[in-house]
Amino acid sequence: MAVAWLAALTLAVGHAAPREVDVNRANRAQLEQLRGIGPPLAEHILHARAQGPFRDWSDLIARVPGIRAATARRLSASGLTVDGRPYDEAAPTR
Repeated sequence: MAVAWLAALTLAVGHAAPREVDVNRANRAQLEQLRGIGPPLAEHILHARAQGPFRDWSDLIARVPGIRAATARRLSASGLTVDGRPYDEAAPTR
Protein backbone atom coordinates (compact mmCIF):
# COMPACT_ATOMS: atom_id res chain seq x y z
CA MET A 1 0.00 0.00 0.00
CA ALA A 2 2.78 2.44 0.89
CA VAL A 3 4.57 1.70 -2.38
CA ALA A 4 1.45 2.54 -4.41
CA TRP A 5 0.99 5.78 -2.47
CA LEU A 6 4.64 6.76 -2.99
CA ALA A 7 4.40 5.98 -6.73
CA ALA A 8 1.26 8.12 -7.05
CA LEU A 9 2.90 10.99 -5.18
CA THR A 10 6.02 10.81 -7.36
CA LEU A 11 3.90 10.84 -10.51
CA ALA A 12 1.86 13.81 -9.29
CA VAL A 13 4.92 15.85 -8.35
CA GLY A 14 6.63 15.06 -11.65
CA HIS A 15 3.64 16.42 -13.57
CA ALA A 16 3.03 19.49 -11.43
CA ALA A 17 2.68 22.83 -13.18
CA PRO A 18 5.83 24.94 -13.25
CA ARG A 19 6.27 27.18 -10.25
CA GLU A 20 5.85 30.82 -11.21
CA VAL A 21 8.83 33.10 -10.67
CA ASP A 22 8.36 36.81 -11.29
CA VAL A 23 11.37 38.40 -12.95
CA ASN A 24 10.91 41.62 -10.96
CA ARG A 25 10.96 39.89 -7.57
CA ALA A 26 13.21 36.86 -8.02
CA ASN A 27 16.70 36.57 -6.63
CA ARG A 28 19.56 34.88 -8.50
CA ALA A 29 18.84 31.42 -7.06
CA GLN A 30 15.14 31.62 -7.97
CA LEU A 31 15.96 32.67 -11.52
CA GLU A 32 18.55 29.92 -11.95
CA GLN A 33 16.12 27.23 -10.81
CA LEU A 34 14.12 27.79 -14.01
CA ARG A 35 14.99 25.72 -17.03
CA GLY A 36 16.80 27.91 -19.54
CA ILE A 37 18.28 30.39 -17.05
CA GLY A 38 21.86 29.77 -16.09
CA PRO A 39 24.28 32.03 -14.24
CA PRO A 40 25.09 34.28 -17.25
CA LEU A 41 21.45 34.98 -18.15
CA ALA A 42 20.51 35.47 -14.49
CA GLU A 43 23.32 38.05 -14.25
CA HIS A 44 22.04 39.88 -17.35
CA ILE A 45 18.51 39.93 -15.91
CA LEU A 46 19.62 41.21 -12.51
CA HIS A 47 21.87 43.85 -14.06
CA ALA A 48 19.06 45.16 -16.30
CA ARG A 49 16.56 45.05 -13.43
CA ALA A 50 18.89 47.17 -11.30
CA GLN A 51 18.07 50.02 -13.71
CA GLY A 52 14.35 49.60 -12.91
CA PRO A 53 11.67 46.92 -12.95
CA PHE A 54 10.58 45.40 -16.24
CA ARG A 55 7.26 46.85 -17.40
CA ASP A 56 6.31 43.88 -19.54
CA TRP A 57 7.78 41.09 -21.65
CA SER A 58 8.70 43.43 -24.50
CA ASP A 59 10.67 45.56 -22.04
CA LEU A 60 12.48 42.44 -20.78
CA ILE A 61 13.27 41.38 -24.37
CA ALA A 62 14.56 44.86 -25.22
CA ARG A 63 16.79 45.20 -22.16
CA VAL A 64 18.23 41.72 -21.61
CA PRO A 65 20.75 40.39 -24.13
CA GLY A 66 19.97 36.81 -25.10
CA ILE A 67 16.21 37.00 -24.63
CA ARG A 68 14.15 37.15 -27.79
CA ALA A 69 10.62 35.90 -28.56
CA ALA A 70 11.54 32.21 -28.75
CA THR A 71 13.50 32.39 -25.51
CA ALA A 72 10.70 34.33 -23.81
CA ARG A 73 8.22 31.65 -24.87
CA ARG A 74 10.43 28.89 -23.39
CA LEU A 75 11.10 30.80 -20.17
CA SER A 76 7.41 31.53 -19.73
CA ALA A 77 6.62 27.83 -20.20
CA SER A 78 9.18 27.13 -17.46
CA GLY A 79 7.33 29.48 -15.10
CA LEU A 80 8.88 32.92 -15.61
CA THR A 81 6.45 35.84 -15.46
CA VAL A 82 6.76 39.60 -15.79
CA ASP A 83 4.58 41.37 -13.24
CA GLY A 84 2.69 38.09 -12.79
CA ARG A 85 1.94 37.68 -16.50
CA PRO A 86 3.16 34.89 -18.80
CA TYR A 87 4.60 35.69 -22.21
CA ASP A 88 1.95 36.62 -24.77
CA GLU A 89 3.15 36.53 -28.35
CA ALA A 90 0.21 38.67 -29.41
CA ALA A 91 1.38 41.56 -27.22
CA PRO A 92 3.11 44.30 -29.16
CA THR A 93 6.90 44.49 -28.89
CA ARG A 94 8.90 47.68 -28.73
